[in-house]
Amino acid sequence: MKNQNGTFKNWANANVSRQIEDTVLYGYYTLYSVILFCVFFWIPFVYFYYEEKDDDDTSKCTQIKTALKYTLGFAVICALLLLVGAFVPLSVPNNKNSTEWEKVKFLFEELGSSHGLAALSFSISSLTLIGMLAAITYTAYGMSALPLNLIKGTRSAAYERLENTEDIEEVEQQIQTIKSKSKDGRPLPARDKRALKQFEERLRTLKKRERRLEFIENSWWTKFCGALRPLKIIWGIFFILVALLFVISLFLSNLDKALHSAGIDSGFIIFGANLSNPLNMLLPLLQTVFPLDYILITIIIMYFIFTSMAGIRNIGIWFFWTRLYKIRRGRTRPQALLFLCMILLLIVLHTSYMIYSLAPQYVMYGSQNYLIESNITSDDYKGNSTLSVPKRCDADAPEDQCTVTRTYLFLHKFWFFSAAYYFGNWAFLGVFLIGLIVSCFKGKKSVMEGVDEDSDISDDEPSVYSV
Repeated sequence: MKNQNGTFKNWANANVSRQIEDTVLYGYYTLYSVILFCVFFWIPFVYFYYEEKDDDDTSKCTQIKTALKYTLGFAVICALLLLVGAFVPLSVPNNKNSTEWEKVKFLFEELGSSHGLAALSFSISSLTLIGMLAAITYTAYGMSALPLNLIKGTRSAAYERLENTEDIEEVEQQIQTIKSKSKDGRPLPARDKRALKQFEERLRTLKKRERRLEFIENSWWTKFCGALRPLKIIWGIFFILVALLFVISLFLSNLDKALHSAGIDSGFIIFGANLSNPLNMLLPLLQTVFPLDYILITIIIMYFIFTSMAGIRNIGIWFFWTRLYKIRRGRTRPQALLFLCMILLLIVLHTSYMIYSLAPQYVMYGSQNYLIESNITSDDYKGNSTLSVPKRCDADAPEDQCTVTRTYLFLHKFWFFSAAYYFGNWAFLGVFLIGLIVSCFKGKKSVMEGVDEDSDISDDEPSVYSV
C-alpha cells in the first residue's frame, strides 16, 4: 500500500487499508481453524480407526464407533482450550517505566476484543507451543544430522558383507565347538544347551542379513546412489551452510531480545532490530522485488520440513522413554505416518514464530517506510531547511504511517506464549549444537539402517529402501 519513498499509494485510504487488514486476518483464522480440525478431529479419528482395523474380527461400524469415542476426548481438549482462551486475562504486571509496553498494549488492542478470536488465538498458540517442543527435538537435531549424513554417506555394502561373513564363520565355529562336546554320546549341560540355542539363533539372523546385503549390493538403486555421491556431498555442504545461517540469525535475534526487549512481562517483544542478522536484512530487501521474499520463505519452510523428517527418521517417534514407531521408507505403519503428519503439521505451525525470531523486522513491518522531517544546513542560503526523508518503519513511527502485520498480532496476543517461545529458541540452539557434536563423532550409517533384524520383511523380499 506504500511506495518505497514512504508515501501511500493513491488507492490506499483508511477504509481500503482496514478492509485489506481484516481480509488477511480472517484468512489466517480460516486456515488456523482448518489446522485445529485436523489436529483435534481428523487425524485422531483416522488413527484410532486404523488401531481398531488391526483386529481382524472388528467390523467397520465398530471401528467407526470406537474411533469416534476416542476422538471425542480430543474434541473436549479443543473445547477447553477455546474456553480458556476466551476468558484468559491479557493483563500483565504493571510497569511504570515502560513506554514500550504501552505500544505493546496498543498492538494487542488493535487485534480486537472478540472473545472468539482470542479463543482461537489461544488454541493455536498452545499447538504452536507443542510444535516448538517437536522442533527442538527433531528439527534442531535434523539440521545437523541431515547434512553430515549426506557428506559422510553410508558404509559399503561389500565391506559389510565381508564383516558379516566373518561373523558367520565365527558363530559356526562356536557351534561346532559346543557340539563336539557331545560326540561321545554324553548329553550337553544346560548351560551349553542355552549357549547353543543362542548361537543358532544368531546364525539364522546373520544369514538373513547376508541375503539382504547381497540383494542391496547388486541392486540398481545402490549403483544409482553411488553415481549421485558427489551431488550428495554438495547438498550436504549447502545444508550445513544454511543451518549455520539460521543458527547465527537466531542467536543474534535472541541476543537482541535479551538486551533490548521490553522484558519477560511483554513476552520479550522487541520493536525493530538493534543487532542486525543476515535474514532480517535480506528479507525486507527482497520484499521490494516481488516475489523474491515469498520464494525465500518457501525455501526456509521446506528446509525445516526436510530437516524435521530427517530428525524423525533418525530418532523415531517416542513417548517419553518408550519408542512408539520407527519411520522406514516403504514399510511405515499407517499409525506412524499419521503421527509423522501430526508432528510435521505442528512444526510447520511453529515456523510462523520461528520466522519472526529470524527476521522480526520483516514479520512486523516488512519493507514499509515512512517520512520524517530532517533538518539540512545549506551553505548557499546560510540557513537551515527541512526535507522529508524515508525511514524504515519501527516503534517510533506514527500509528497511521506504518501497518503491523496481522500474523504478528496473532502470534503475540498472549505474552506468556511469547516468553515461552523465547526460551524455546535458546533450547533449540542448544540441541542443535549437541546434535552437531554427536553427528560429527558418529560413524557412517549402515546400508541396513532402517531395516529391523527381526522385522516382518520376508527373506524373499529384501528392501532396497534402506540404501
